[in-house]
Amino acid sequence: MRTFFLTLLATLAVSSVHGQLNAQDKALPRSSPESQGISSTGILEFVDAATNQITSLHSFMLVRHGQVVTEAWWEPESAIKPHVLWSLSKSFTSTAVGLAVAEGKLSIDDPVLKFFPDQAPTEPPANLKAMRVRDLLTMSTGHQDEVNLRNEKDWTRAFLAQSVPHKPGTHFKYNTPATYMQSAIVQKVTGQTVLDYLKPRLFEPLGIESPKWDSSPEGISLGGYGLFLRTEDIAKFGQLYLQKGQWQGKQLVPAEWIEQATSKQVSNGSDPSRDWDQGYGFQFWRCRHDAYRGDGRDGQFCIVLPKLDAVIAITANTGDMQAELNVVWDKLLPAFSDKPLAENPAGVAKLKESIAKLKATK
Repeated sequence: MRTFFLTLLATLAVSSVHGQLNAQDKALPRSSPESQGISSTGILEFVDAATNQITSLHSFMLVRHGQVVTEAWWEPESAIKPHVLWSLSKSFTSTAVGLAVAEGKLSIDDPVLKFFPDQAPTEPPANLKAMRVRDLLTMSTGHQDEVNLRNEKDWTRAFLAQSVPHKPGTHFKYNTPATYMQSAIVQKVTGQTVLDYLKPRLFEPLGIESPKWDSSPEGISLGGYGLFLRTEDIAKFGQLYLQKGQWQGKQLVPAEWIEQATSKQVSNGSDPSRDWDQGYGFQFWRCRHDAYRGDGRDGQFCIVLPKLDAVIAITANTGDMQAELNVVWDKLLPAFSDKPLAENPAGVAKLKESIAKLKATK
């Protein structure tokens, strides 16, 4: 019996070590800011400004050339704690649609009604008949108002019953239920929730462990919100898109889909100073500075800067998301250089000391 327990303990110890090694293997590599062409002093200026000006940041991770150069959590948030993504979930749902398209399960030009013949109105209006998957992706379904699904039992039927006063494809209107319908369509054509569909295709290859996604009364992943991930998971997702869908030698997401999803598909305003007026893709926003992002309520961001070969992941609980982005543009971008910088041990030490003292204000 004693031999059995010793063997069991040894096995558990080996499994624990392997688990730690696997977790390390799946983590993004780390390096100093200066080695990747970013000033640690500049990053500290951003962290200080964000702490003082934004109420409240929860986490921040900066990736350059595939290397994490800075990571910070405002207590009680932490590296291992999943965070609500809110509408940043939409970019993951869009990715599921792209994968289903690549597998021949559907086309973005398919009519939405094609997938729900039993839940459509008896006499569907012309604009509803004209609504395509593409219109769901670009928030141009033709709705004037979002349907309130929270008190509904059959969310799909409620969406299809909503008035469609505008011709689909001509009228941008932010529409979270439209993302839910994307999730419902993926489930229809694959037989899996978006969560389960993405696990072997996206989450597991990226080393994203135990993703959680809330479901509707119909048992469909919410799509437009409800996903919980860690900060590094957000950064990995952004890095995958920055790498045009390639990950460790494998093409996880077609590059053509990423190009479409992150390009301006529809106009959503004309104010050059607002990051919400730069155009919209397939569940991704265009930004100033030739960037694009997935974003969610209260300041959840996955910002991809192709020209700088960088990704910024932020979680927060703020009422002013534009101010949050302004701090990124005003304080963080000037810290970038187009070549490696001389190492700055004192600057890195000061940055780490400041990060160690961070606390969330709410």
